[in-house]
Amino acid sequence: MSAVFNFTFVPWFRSVAPYIHKFRHQTFVVGICGEAIAAGKLENLVQDLALVHSMGVKIVLVHGFRPQVNEQLLAKGHQPQYYKGNRITDPAALDAAQEAAGQLRFEIEACFSQGLPNTPMAGSKIRVISGNFITARPMGILDGVDFQHTGKVRKVDADGIRHALEMDSVVLLSPFGSSPTGEAFNLSMEEVASSIAISLKADKLIYVGEVPGIRKNSEAPASEDNPIITEMNLADAKTIFKNAPEAEEPTDTGFYLKYCIKACEGGVERSHIIPFAVDGSLLLEIYVHDGIGTMVVDERLEEVRQATADDVGGILQLIEPFENDGTLVKRSRTEIERDINNYTIVEHDGVIFGCAALYPYLEKSTGEMAAVTVSPHSQGQGDGEKLLKRIEQRARAMGMTSIFVLTTRTMHWFIKRGFEVVDPEWLPQARKDKYNWSRKSKVLVKHL
Repeated sequence: MSAVFNFTFVPWFRSVAPYIHKFRHQTFVVGICGEAIAAGKLENLVQDLALVHSMGVKIVLVHGFRPQVNEQLLAKGHQPQYYKGNRITDPAALDAAQEAAGQLRFEIEACFSQGLPNTPMAGSKIRVISGNFITARPMGILDGVDFQHTGKVRKVDADGIRHALEMDSVVLLSPFGSSPTGEAFNLSMEEVASSIAISLKADKLIYVGEVPGIRKNSEAPASEDNPIITEMNLADAKTIFKNAPEAEEPTDTGFYLKYCIKACEGGVERSHIIPFAVDGSLLLEIYVHDGIGTMVVDERLEEVRQATADDVGGILQLIEPFENDGTLVKRSRTEIERDINNYTIVEHDGVIFGCAALYPYLEKSTGEMAAVTVSPHSQGQGDGEKLLKRIEQRARAMGMTSIFVLTTRTMHWFIKRGFEVVDPEWLPQARKDKYNWSRKSKVLVKHL
């Protein structure tokens, strides 16, 4: 094994550890479109799901079968029929859907049963459970169009699904439901997945679909100026959905976004849209900070707050690389524990990505903003500005009229945010006595 691999693998594995701990025992509902299976992505997706499951995540998997049903219909001389993005399920389409669902369920179960040596599935023993967990009702007639055997979700047997998950099984569901009279209805994968996620109060709803996510401008092509929105709050998602054309195809902006909004409104904390075309997209979205697709949240998961004693370890881990390269003055665990009430942190999904401390010198109505640190993984995303804003708020609340920093390398960042360079003689006497003249740190002041 090469030294380069060791050098990259160890930091990476350590960086994902907080997410592994956080998601253990959580419930994820994953909807995989039929197009992903038709494109030959099933084996890799199942391997990734098995890996996530092995790390303690409870998984409900809902598969789609749009292209498979269309293929069955065309083979039998029938033309697929849609209205406003919903399939019209006549008797021929119902037969095709049942055949496609049976075949796909067998293929998925077979993939979960693999255990060949030297593969990601080696040593895995995953039980897959399916069942009649969905009660459906007919969609009926819309705009004069009779949808026949197309239905909507009436009820989810959440207790039954939880019982299966508690047995350490993966729950696999096809987009089908039955009415109390025993009539079968074809449902959409997207609605089934969102309904299950809401009923279970799942921690995540993930759609593995045809699109890479939601772009800033859905009408414009992909570019550096039109990137994927990695995280959007519910209000912004609603605005984008409202302004987008009515979705009829899976590639339309509002197609998956509609169900992400529904899930968030129903109590699901996070809903994701990720591309099946990118190998490992599921792992990248779950275990990498910025993910690869779009995440919709009811409110921003990023929290700026005062630090507590439980945050000492995270702060030490964050600032250590900057202490080692001389950007920051070294601080001991004892010192940080003693001064923890002075610290403000930026936390995202339980991981600390930024910190700063405020040390008051009230005899001069000022305070020092110290240990200002932002993780390299989130630099350029505004975390530094959030820390500065919160430190200013704390300073004003304590009656300070200014704050100051000492820095050797980031002077221009502070100058661009309203700080002015002053002579070290400006410092309060107590701070001047501790000033390291050999370090020659620049002193910058911002008046509040």
